[in-house]
Amino acid sequence: MATVQVGGGLTVHDRQILAAVNTGASSLSFVGSGFIVLCYCLFKELRKFSFKLVFFLALSDMLCSFFNMVGDPSKGFFCYAQSYSTHFFCVASFLWTTTIAFTLHRTVVRHKTDVEDLEAMFHLYVWGTSLVMTVIRSIGNHHSHVGVLCWGQTGRTGKAVHFITFYLPLWGAILYNGFTYFQVIRMLNNARRMAVGMSGHSYEFDARADMRALNRWGYYPLILIGSWAFGTINRIHDFIEPGHKIFWLTLLDVGTAALMGLFNSIAYGLNSSVRRATYERLELFLPERLRRWFPTGSRYRNQEQESELVSLKIQDQQ
Repeated sequence: MATVQVGGGLTVHDRQILAAVNTGASSLSFVGSGFIVLCYCLFKELRKFSFKLVFFLALSDMLCSFFNMVGDPSKGFFCYAQSYSTHFFCVASFLWTTTIAFTLHRTVVRHKTDVEDLEAMFHLYVWGTSLVMTVIRSIGNHHSHVGVLCWGQTGRTGKAVHFITFYLPLWGAILYNGFTYFQVIRMLNNARRMAVGMSGHSYEFDARADMRALNRWGYYPLILIGSWAFGTINRIHDFIEPGHKIFWLTLLDVGTAALMGLFNSIAYGLNSSVRRATYERLELFLPERLRRWFPTGSRYRNQEQESELVSLKIQDQQ
């Protein structure tokens, strides 16, 4: 039986697989980020500035995942609508991670308490930059589609502009986040060693609990790397050898990029504050025989809030 090629070296069956992977992964991201958005809207105790940034990150991921799932690439208007909407909210997503990194650095390393006053600047920076990158991307906008995605562009100018307006700022954000979290973790490690030396073993167990939460920040840049490394390689390959797509590379590109929202919702949003608020609500409605399957509320009431901006303890030690 002959294999029908539909362009780019991909068969009809290949495109169907890519479409299924994209829809499934985007659905998981939509549910994960939607859960964080819902928690922020329902639980008043979560409406602090630090978690507000996570809320806008989750909102961007949710809308990015939504536009990943909808649209009809066979129709010009829906193809353009899907392409530009996905581009806008994906750029906004990784830019919100830089505002979280900046806030942590300004609070923990520089000991500034004015981060809440910068909220308007954060919105201008994220939404404004996303809009500019999306508008610039319209240069050379001859779109092709991969599976159900309209991200591909056939012209070399369009491919170059796409790379400049998405992957260049993306890797800039990755480098910034990595450098920032390295500085934050290094300073807190130094503060912990000083505190243990002055306070003895009584402080050591407390510090270990804090550092387990803080060390998670070092893995945050890996989310963006894991989500977009294959996409970056795929775009470079497509630019060098246009019309010769590698199926397994495209599959990893589509799958990992679509899972970014799920990864962000777990790493940034599913902290002890969210878990505690969720369990407390569940305890009000679940029967007694089901509550034993959930962690006790006292455990989460006694935990440190892992995602909060923790500079007070460091300042007390100085």
